[in-house]
Amino acid sequence: MNSIRSKTEDLEILLAVADHGGFSAAANALDIQVAKVSRAVARLEQEHACSLFTRTTRKVSLTYEGERFIMAIRSAMEQIAGAEFALTEQKTRPSGRLRLDAASPFVLHQLVPLVKPFKAAYPDIELELVSSDSIIDLIEKRTDLAIRIGALTDSGLHASLLGRSQLHMVASPNYLQAHGTPNSVEELAQHDIIGFSDITSLNTLPTTPPIQLTMNLKASSGETVRQLCLAGNGIALLSNFMVSKDIKEGNLVSLLSGSINTPNPREQVNAVYYKHTALASRIEAFLTFIKSRLDL
Repeated sequence: MNSIRSKTEDLEILLAVADHGGFSAAANALDIQVAKVSRAVARLEQEHACSLFTRTTRKVSLTYEGERFIMAIRSAMEQIAGAEFALTEQKTRPSGRLRLDAASPFVLHQLVPLVKPFKAAYPDIELELVSSDSIIDLIEKRTDLAIRIGALTDSGLHASLLGRSQLHMVASPNYLQAHGTPNSVEELAQHDIIGFSDITSLNTLPTTPPIQLTMNLKASSGETVRQLCLAGNGIALLSNFMVSKDIKEGNLVSLLSGSINTPNPREQVNAVYYKHTALASRIEAFLTFIKSRLDL
């Protein structure tokens, strides 16, 4: 690393000599000793086995080889400066593609309403939302960030807690009118229960002790479970982030709230991403933006 830094410094000195027309003028411009300028030029000439400058008592001028070398160096140094500026600019104005993975209900009920204001705040970030109801490999799927619901297993991912989303046993008014309202956990055995087909842990009611619900109807997607519940097919255990509006509008009724332990591990909502030496500004901007706006 030090040799690279030294080489870059020599090249910057070489450009200064060419631009200012002499060793002393370059030294004054860079605020260094003339001897340091001479050593830098000598190292480059020795390394490339050619003279870069023609020196007389009156002036210093570039040789043919020096002119061609200077042209190449100047182009490279401008590219480096441009790259450094882009990094600095990205810190103050985040940009680039941000690929985000989350379960379908979270995307639909939490993220979609925030897309328009987020794009207005960060127009240079290209947001890409991916809906999946299973755990994905972020690197394999070229995904920057994922929203995970529930307790996290140990992994190489960094987790940022976004909040907690309370669980509700819910049913539609039509279903309750036709089948009655359960007044205890034990009475759930007399009702139609809608659950998850792929992740059986989501069918465990967090009571004391936990109860494994018996399903009459299953679906792989949480949004499908919600729609089945809205249509009067039975009772479901769902997160507040996807049914709070339904409960407020009277389309679903929350049941047995005093029986569900809260908080519990399933209520955790985390943003996860791979650990880096510094968090990409586009990820940091997104997390900061949504954290205070999520309706969990």
